[in-house]
Amino acid sequence: MIEVRDVQTLDGKTTNYFIESVIHRTIDAKGLTLLPALIDPHVHFRIPGAEHKEDWRTAAKAAIRGGVTTVFDMPNNTPSCITKERLEEKMKLIDSQLFDAKIPLRYRLYLGADRSHLNEIGKTKREIIGLKIYMGSSTGDLLMDDKASLERAFEIAKKEDVLVAIHAEDEEMIQKLKKKHEGKTDPALHSVIRPPIAAARAVEQAISLVQKYHTRLYIAHMSTKGELDLVRAAKKQKLPVFAEATPHHLFLDDRLYGKIGASALVNPPLRSQREREALWEAVHDGTIDTIGTDHAPHTLEEKKRPFGSAPSGFPSIELYLALLLNAYHEKKISLEKIVSLTHTNPQEIFRLKPNSDVVLIDLNKIKRIDNPSLATKAKWSPYEGWTLKGWPRYTICQGQVFDI
Repeated sequence: MIEVRDVQTLDGKTTNYFIESVIHRTIDAKGLTLLPALIDPHVHFRIPGAEHKEDWRTAAKAAIRGGVTTVFDMPNNTPSCITKERLEEKMKLIDSQLFDAKIPLRYRLYLGADRSHLNEIGKTKREIIGLKIYMGSSTGDLLMDDKASLERAFEIAKKEDVLVAIHAEDEEMIQKLKKKHEGKTDPALHSVIRPPIAAARAVEQAISLVQKYHTRLYIAHMSTKGELDLVRAAKKQKLPVFAEATPHHLFLDDRLYGKIGASALVNPPLRSQREREALWEAVHDGTIDTIGTDHAPHTLEEKKRPFGSAPSGFPSIELYLALLLNAYHEKKISLEKIVSLTHTNPQEIFRLKPNSDVVLIDLNKIKRIDNPSLATKAKWSPYEGWTLKGWPRYTICQGQVFDI
C-alpha cells in the first residue's frame, strides 16, 4: 500500500490518499497537490525504425517526468504500422524496452490507414486505440489523399466501431505551394506552404464524412481558427467530432522561425499569434477536448539542417504538465481544466477504463528548462531557456512510485 500523507486535492482540502500496491511506501506530500496522471493521446516514440531519435526506454522516462502514465503511439514508423502482423511485432518490441526500463507505462497503438490494407481495420479493432489517417504528408510514408479510399476508411471504421484520428491538411494545396516556393530557403515559408486554409479544407472534408457515416472523429493538432469554427459547428450538430491542441501551438507561434530557424519546423506549422489566441479561446469554450503533445523527436543535428532538409517535429512530453501549470500561474487556465483536457476527456473519448495512476505536483517549484537535462534521447526542446513555475514531483504508475 502506498500512503500519500497531507496532500492537497483540487477542492483545496488536505487529506491522506491511499493507493493499492505490492510495495509499502509513505510519501510526505505536504505542500504538494494531487492530480490524476496524464494521458497523452498523441506521441511518436519512433519504434521501429528511428531508434537514434527516441526509443521506449528514453521516452518512458520522459513521459513519467511529465506526469504521463498513458500514451497512444502513432503508426508512421519504418516500416509503417499498417497490418496486424506489424502491430504485434511493434508491441513485442515496446514491451521488451519497457521491461528493460522498469517502467510500467500504459500504452495503446494506432493503426495506420493505407489504401491497400483497409481490411486490417477489422482484424485489429480490439488491439488498436484508433485508425490514424494522414490527409497531408508528414514524417513517414503514410498518406491518404485519395478521396475514394478516404471515404472507404471512414465507412469501415464506422462499421467496426473504430475511432478515426486525422492529420488534417490538404495535400494538393501543399504540393502546389511547395512547387511555387521551390528553391527558397527562408524557414518561415513552411507556414506559407502549409497555410491555415489547407488545414480547414481537410477538416471540412473529414466532417462531411462524419455527417455521412457518423464515424467517431478525432482531429489531431488543431492550429487555426478556421478549423475551430468547423468543429464548433459540428459539435452544435451533435456530431461525434473531437479536437486536440498541442502545447507548441498553444505556447509558440511563427515568431520562433526568427529565433531558431529551421529547428522551428513542425507539421502542421506554427501559426500567427492571432491563431494562437483563437486556440486558447477554444480551450476555454470547450471546442478543444484534449491536449496531445505530438511528441516527435528528431536529433538536434537533424533539426539544424537547412530548410528543405530539416525534419518537422518537437519533443515535449516531459514538459507537458509543467507548461500547463505555468499557464495556470499566468491565469490562462484552471487546474480543473487541465485535468479535463489531459485526463477526463481523453479517458471518455477513447473509452479507457479508470485506473489509480496519479501525479503529485509542486505548484511553487521554479525550474529552468535545460536541454542536456532532458530525458528524451533527442536532448533538445524549443522551450530551452524558459523558466516555468509548477512541476511534477512524483508520478505513480501501476503502483510504482517515481521520484522526479
